[in-house]
Parts: sequence; C-alpha cells; structure tokens
Amino acid sequence: MERTLVLLKPDCVERRLIGRILGRFEDKGLNIIAMKLIRITPDLAKQHYAEHVSKPFYPGLESFITAAPVVALVLEGLEAISVVRGILGATSGLKAEAGTIRGDFSSSRQMNLVHASDGPEAAKREIELYFQPEEVLDYKPTLTPWMRADDE
Repeated sequence: MERTLVLLKPDCVERRLIGRILGRFEDKGLNIIAMKLIRITPDLAKQHYAEHVSKPFYPGLESFITAAPVVALVLEGLEAISVVRGILGATSGLKAEAGTIRGDFSSSRQMNLVHASDGPEAAKREIELYFQPEEVLDYKPTLTPWMRADDE
C-alpha cells in the first residue's frame, strides 16, 4: 500500500467542490486514512513549498494557499501517488483531459483545485508536515476484498 498527501486547495473549498472531489477518490477505491480542514499559515506554506520560496511567483502562491481553508487528507491504496495524479490530470486545467478533476473543474493554470504529492519522498515529507502520526488511521474498509485481489 502506498500513501499520498492531497490538499483540496482554497479554490476547491470556496467553490464547494469538496464532496465531489472526495467522491472521485473514493470511487477509485482509495482509502481516506486522515482528513482535516485547516488554514495554512505563511510558515507552513514556506515549509511545504520550500523549493519555490526564492522564486518570483512564490508571493502569489503563498497568498493563494493561505487565503482560505484547505482540506488536507492522506489517501492510501495501490500505487496511490500515480493513481491520484492521474485522477487530477495535468497541472493546468487548460491542458487537463476531460474526465480528470482539473479537466472537468478547472480553467486556469494556477487555480487548479488540488495538490498531490509527486513521489514517495515528497509524500512522506508532506504527510509529516500536515499530520501527527496518531492522526493517520490504519484501517482496512470492509469492502476492500471487493475492490482488489488479496495478492495485490
């Protein structure tokens, strides 16, 4: 099983798309093992986007991500990182395929609704930024045997 951090960004929350987006992940068989509504502080934004802090676009990114609440969640499943990124579509909603979250709900390069970890190291680091170990629940939903084979 693989875990990934997902943030439903301020534009997603403000547009009241939380339930529709969560449904996409659940429909795919991913398990939500941690979730909370939070306000990202400028300090947390700097930690999360550390590689971008010195870039010219960073002030706008920080202003956006701290402007309204976000829903932070940890998803778990087979190949969760690549599966989630596929569900999201291309970073720019203008280039994302129809049927993906960004392709269906975003028409912007910047307002792209959802952040997802881009690899296992990033997922581990990002999950630790947003959740204490006791907030991530290890459980197996009763429908799991109907979603994938025992040997997967």
